[in-house]
Amino acid sequence: MEKFPMLETERLILSQLEEKDIPFITEYLQHRIYSDLTSNIPYPYTENDAIFWLKISKEAFENNTGYTFGIRNKEGRIIGAIGLHDRDDDKAELGYWIGMSYWNKGFVTEAAKAIIDFGFNELGFNKIFATHLLHNPASGRIMEKIGMKQEAVLKEEVKKDGEYFDLVMYSIFKD
Repeated sequence: MEKFPMLETERLILSQLEEKDIPFITEYLQHRIYSDLTSNIPYPYTENDAIFWLKISKEAFENNTGYTFGIRNKEGRIIGAIGLHDRDDDKAELGYWIGMSYWNKGFVTEAAKAIIDFGFNELGFNKIFATHLLHNPASGRIMEKIGMKQEAVLKEEVKKDGEYFDLVMYSIFKD
């Protein structure tokens, strides 16, 4: 794909991250809860973290290894992000976050359904998987709502701040 795709759902626009999103991303991810509930968002989260993340997201798209979309409302304001990252062998990893004021409104589920469809129908993946920390069951409920099934609990899979955490892995297959 030469041009980054744009996907639209009933309430959302999913499009490429842009430099103008950096202040919003930094503001959303300031809260420690994002670090506590994810395996890869640092705390404190700085503007440099957002700049670096946009850079690696752009490189992943250019190298055909990943698609990171801004989750936007219909006015175009970023409210979160969602991505698919190629893990070879026709499978990809799904990841997402959304601003706290947008929690429990079905936005991530809506975006994830569109991304799953994109991954299977446009990118040709056979399997899409996602993980969540055991102490973040809300993320697992999103995975279940989009048709994923729990596949495994990976014991002490993530080391964060000197502590080991279990990851729950979910997956969905094309057929």
